[in-house]
Amino acid sequence: MEPKKIVIAMDSFKGSATSLELAEWLESGIHRVQPDIQVTKIPIADGGEGTIAALMLALNGRCLTVEVNNPLGEPTKASFGITEQQIAFIEMAKASGITLIEQTEANALQASSYGLGQLIVAALDQGAKEIYVGIGGSATNDGGVGMAQALGVSFKDTHGQEIAPGAAGLAELATIDISRLDPRVSQTAFHMLSDVANPLTGDNGAIRIYGGQKGLPENRMAEVDGWMQQYRQRISDLVGEDIGARAGAGAAGGVGTALMAFCQADFYQGIDKILELLQVEKQMATADAVITGEGFMDAQSINGKAPIGIAKMAKRYDLPVIAIVGGAADELAPLYEAGIDLVLGAVNRPMTLAEAMDHVKINVINAGETAARALMI
Repeated sequence: MEPKKIVIAMDSFKGSATSLELAEWLESGIHRVQPDIQVTKIPIADGGEGTIAALMLALNGRCLTVEVNNPLGEPTKASFGITEQQIAFIEMAKASGITLIEQTEANALQASSYGLGQLIVAALDQGAKEIYVGIGGSATNDGGVGMAQALGVSFKDTHGQEIAPGAAGLAELATIDISRLDPRVSQTAFHMLSDVANPLTGDNGAIRIYGGQKGLPENRMAEVDGWMQQYRQRISDLVGEDIGARAGAGAAGGVGTALMAFCQADFYQGIDKILELLQVEKQMATADAVITGEGFMDAQSINGKAPIGIAKMAKRYDLPVIAIVGGAADELAPLYEAGIDLVLGAVNRPMTLAEAMDHVKINVINAGETAARALMI
């Protein structure tokens, strides 16, 4: 085939290149083979790191930076995006992310989502009427209590005192008071973006599945999950529904539960909603091929990651899909079954990770040329 239009919808190579940089380099490689081919570049993210930048670029929005608390209550700068239509986009990782603190037992018990709530308040201050919250990459296990506190909700112990920050505070929780919840919250549509559909508690809940990667040791899992169970019951008593059982309630250490309970947020698989917002399908309807990819592709990519969402959409139009990756797992069959037709590694000779990152531009340009030639076969 000789494609006339190729859609490039790449996720970033984290720590190495942005989604847009990768698309531009791939375009250079493609044009070595076919200078007149039309290339449509769509920056992509899945609700985690890089989501704001991708969306603001595509939707002509602007980014604002404010000072918030990091997960341990220390000041940090965090940005969010807002469009002319007063639609705001927030990444939890900017304020309450796992990369902002060390993953230790003490931090896992103390980390608070308060900074996320401060970002929501900042968006409301800018007049946001609709807010999308990407909750990937969190450092917290507090059930979203910190976020809700920033919005005006009070969580008190049996002595009438505000509970301590983090998961540890859940052990003290006796009452929840929403009388001072920011009234703007009820006037705003909230949407939660996540690739995590776990419930709040239990064997498949926030603590047992994700607590370990945030620093919580195995011998504390049952205890902390018990605290979260108590919190789940308090939320159920408050709203008259077991929100902790919903898909996504356990996302981001339980922030999903708080967003649903206090902000009436609906839950979207991150990549599905973002592809809709970016109108990717509209571009695919007139395309001949799609190039996607990410830094490392393995079986985990099947679970809501951007390239697989893009591949599935492309297959509605019977389009060939090539994935350009920094690296890939030994077993690629699940990726091919999910709609990827060809996985191309950007690295074309033995090199260290540092060398690969230093040479990412030329490697990706060459990969673009290889992809274009593969499509012509």
